[in-house]
Amino acid sequence: MTSPLFRAATPLLLAALLAGCGSKATKEEAGEKSEAAEKSEGSEKADTIKLTPDQIRTAGIEIVRPSVGANGGAIELPATVEGSPDGTQVVSASIAGRVVALNRNLGQTVRRGEPLAVIESREAASLKGEVEAAQARFALAQSNYAREQRLFAERVSPEQDLIAARTAATEAGIALRLARQQLSATGGGGGSLNRVGIVSPLSGQVISRTATLGQTVAADAELFRVANLTTVSLSLSLSPADAGRVRPGASVTVTATGRTGQARVTFVSPALDPQTRLVPVIATIDNRAGQWRVGEPVTAAIQLASTADATVRVPLTAIQTVNGKSIVFVRTDDGFKAVPVTLGAQAGDTVVVASGLTGHEQIAAANSFTLKSELGKGEGGDDD
Repeated sequence: MTSPLFRAATPLLLAALLAGCGSKATKEEAGEKSEAAEKSEGSEKADTIKLTPDQIRTAGIEIVRPSVGANGGAIELPATVEGSPDGTQVVSASIAGRVVALNRNLGQTVRRGEPLAVIESREAASLKGEVEAAQARFALAQSNYAREQRLFAERVSPEQDLIAARTAATEAGIALRLARQQLSATGGGGGSLNRVGIVSPLSGQVISRTATLGQTVAADAELFRVANLTTVSLSLSLSPADAGRVRPGASVTVTATGRTGQARVTFVSPALDPQTRLVPVIATIDNRAGQWRVGEPVTAAIQLASTADATVRVPLTAIQTVNGKSIVFVRTDDGFKAVPVTLGAQAGDTVVVASGLTGHEQIAAANSFTLKSELGKGEGGDDD
């Protein structure tokens, strides 16, 4: 039989036991939470580097934003500098004869219509003689026509004589224009009756001269080449897949030893070259400074057309490797944070980031390796 005193003490004893257990559980739970928080804080500290803006500038760290779908990348390939198709012309002898004067030499400039050489020829004498004869016939026909007009007005000559005189004057004028055009096709000028001048068809520079003083040349023989080299062309060949992403107007970065320039794509062939099975592409580059020479091999980086997707690209200098993983240093309020990323295809000096970045961050690019070194100090090691 239980005493009344024991029955009264039992509830108090249970309450004390429960309170003790609860206090112990609370302490254990608080301890676990504190330990987890410390681990989380330690992990966060291991991935962050605190730097002031002055320290960032002193370290030479470049901060950029990733490009999102705005850059389709670039293709680097060899190219050759060529004269502009509409800026280079061959100057030929239109008639056979003997070269009696050379007015321009290699490298000299010339204006359109200025004489490059003079040719002495019997054909030239014949053409100039025909022009003079046509002028005389035209003058006579005009005089007869004026006389018939006067006689017809005085009612002395019939109308049919006036019509015949007018027709003769018209035909004489046509013959004179034809004779002048034939002489003009040879170059014209030259001074003497048996000489014609070979004139430049455009303003530019003499880049080739095959004529020699006293040489007898045949009709259509090449004497000079004149080029306007203020603009030159680049000859490139692309695979059909790459050509499909190149549009007229695309930017091309041209590099050679000690020189860099910008060109623009002006033509993408709709047909493959039957020999190479590649797509011919032409770009033009400003050459007013004269730094590009025809026939020179260069390297061209063609900017590909952008895509409509949200592809994130970053400079190669922004990618660092730590513990076998690719990371990017993302700018924070008080420094940088190392963010693991998954990389995709590389194009030129950029690489696709498949995951890890949204494209709205600010990241460290040039000299980001200094951040990797600081991160390694914090972790007690560095792994490339």
